[in-house]
Amino acid sequence: MLTCIRVSRNVAILLAVFAFVGAAHAQDKAKKKPNILFIYTDDQSFRTLSCYPGAYPFAKTPNIDKLAKMGVRFQATYNGSWCAPSRASVLTGRHPFGVESMTFKGQYPSSSYDPEQCRYWPSVFRRLGYFTGQIGKWHTGADAGFGRDWDYQRVWNRPKHPDNAPAYYKTQLISFNGAKEKEVTGYSTDNYTDWAVDFINGKERDKEKPWFLWLCYGATHGPFTPAERHKNAYPDIKVDVPKDIFGPREGKPAYVQKLDVWAKNKKGEPVYKGKGDYQDKEGVTLTEGVRQYNQCAMAIDEGVARLLQALEASGQLENTLIIFTSDQGYSWGFHGFRHKLGPYDDTIRSPLIFVMPGTIPAGKTCDVPASGVDFAPTIFGFAGFKELPWKMHGRDLTPLLKDPGKQWQEPMLITHTGRSFGKDTHDPSKMDALDTVPWWVATRDGKTKYIRTLVENEIEELYDLQADPFELTNLALRPEHRATLDRMRTLTVAELRRCEAGFVDKMPRPKTQAR
Repeated sequence: MLTCIRVSRNVAILLAVFAFVGAAHAQDKAKKKPNILFIYTDDQSFRTLSCYPGAYPFAKTPNIDKLAKMGVRFQATYNGSWCAPSRASVLTGRHPFGVESMTFKGQYPSSSYDPEQCRYWPSVFRRLGYFTGQIGKWHTGADAGFGRDWDYQRVWNRPKHPDNAPAYYKTQLISFNGAKEKEVTGYSTDNYTDWAVDFINGKERDKEKPWFLWLCYGATHGPFTPAERHKNAYPDIKVDVPKDIFGPREGKPAYVQKLDVWAKNKKGEPVYKGKGDYQDKEGVTLTEGVRQYNQCAMAIDEGVARLLQALEASGQLENTLIIFTSDQGYSWGFHGFRHKLGPYDDTIRSPLIFVMPGTIPAGKTCDVPASGVDFAPTIFGFAGFKELPWKMHGRDLTPLLKDPGKQWQEPMLITHTGRSFGKDTHDPSKMDALDTVPWWVATRDGKTKYIRTLVENEIEELYDLQADPFELTNLALRPEHRATLDRMRTLTVAELRRCEAGFVDKMPRPKTQAR
């Protein structure tokens, strides 16, 4: 009988100890800041990911699809109109018109900025106790910020080395932690993944600190060069030809009407008719271009699998916020484009997925459109930092990560001011002559999208993305939609004022629409 009592007491003591340890562990976990893995690809349209409605039917991205099943997939995201402004918005939380001192002069993509006027928030995360890292493509000023914004960096700095700027996939000049650049061979997507896995596993970082890693893949940017192992992928595919790849393009502004970069070959297939540059050669068919583009995405998808494996094997998966997105999309023939820059979904719409097992709900989608300026406030909020270091234009998406179906009343604004930033955007009449696409502003409110080209006497555009996802019918030209047009115009001006856009009162007058 005494033995039974002793055993019972011992069991009770052990249970109490286990309960205390469990409670302490839970408390420690609650206090622990999340790691953040921010995967940022290049020119990767939502159409390349098989988890997205509207994806190319042959595209297969099983590992990115797995990410979507693990977390929240945003249906529509607009991070920017091209590479540099998108990255500037991510790093500052501000639209390009609010990014001061950024300039592009000299041989493209040479650029510079004053870090006192143009501050990047990873430097703040460093001061708040994070170990910050950046791997891969850099496209925001020749100063890549090692030692100020980043504790760790393996960077391919395009603005600093314009002659090496076309080397998206091989023989890149890489700077390791601020040291002099050296040539690195091998397939760049794989190299970046290797370095990111090392970082996750604790190589060259402070293991006592939470970490933030911005992993910037150069794929799927041109010249579209798949890895050797993927060059035979997607044989015999059929690519649907966009309805308005050739003009006329009813209801579109003049610059879109004039687009003329596609022709038909002897078989009647659309082929690229540009002069040819490092991105592609003249005469490449639409099918072959789209095929190579999607082949480039395959190495990214494999990289995602390795990153997830590293997080899980190291026990960090549940305490790591994973973000997957791209700087913008890329148009293959839609509205006549064979690039980005335009305000349409098929030129700039990006994928976006958030994952953190046990914290973010799994397998959900969110219909609220997001913007590139939203990342900084969201990351600060998710990390538990309530105050932002300066005024940012974006909104904290954390409520949507907790409840993806939450009602959201805020509109989404995106602007294109070409190569101009900050005060250089205050007068649209002085837009850079090198900007092949004129400046524009666009707003989404639910499924309604408004576009205003900043050219005198140009038409406005209004689309119902629910009924017309390809943006073929400009409702701004129809009198019965006048009330919606007026509402979206007012909403856009209000957003520009909220974000203190210097050009808000200098926008050229649009053409009078039919009544």
